[in-house]
Amino acid sequence: MIKIIKLDPSKPYDEFAKYYKKALKKNQPAIEAIAISSFNSPAKEVESRYVNLKYILGDEWIFFTNYESRKAKDFQNHKQISALFYWSKIDTQIRIKAKIKKTNSSFSDTHFLKRSKEKNALAISSRQSLPINSYKDIIKNYDLTYKSNINLDKRPEYWGGFSFVPYYFEFWIGHESRINKREVYSFEDGKWKNYYLQS
Repeated sequence: MIKIIKLDPSKPYDEFAKYYKKALKKNQPAIEAIAISSFNSPAKEVESRYVNLKYILGDEWIFFTNYESRKAKDFQNHKQISALFYWSKIDTQIRIKAKIKKTNSSFSDTHFLKRSKEKNALAISSRQSLPINSYKDIIKNYDLTYKSNINLDKRPEYWGGFSFVPYYFEFWIGHESRINKREVYSFEDGKWKNYYLQS
């Protein structure tokens, strides 16, 4: 689940909350899974991956990762991202465009303290996206970290949150006739512009 705190009162956030509650009622699995697409500037490639969105705090959408990972480097070089939810139980896609930045360290510290020791041991032991000889070596690194005297409540500097603030939403609602509903909210000139796209 996504923890929603003092949601921005703007119309697209209301729409998101409406569809989120609807999907939640239908027991949508992995409801917090969101695909994040970034631009790898040196390679001139677009890359996508799923992350778990943990919070919506006002107008900020927050997830956590390793700051030395490939995606984190993408975010530092190119601060615009695209994001996508798909909730099959209600046949709804929510497309988002946003600008991304690191969360403040105290917020990341607080979140890290709430996590299990097992999850924290993995975050500490992993050098995410870097090559390693075998999966057995990943398990070995994890076991060594978990069984060591390392304080598993202390967040390493290379792990923390990213937050993004959307400037574009598209709510795609599937229809059995294929006349799908596509409603857009685009933040332009200091206000949200609302219109529809043809399906």
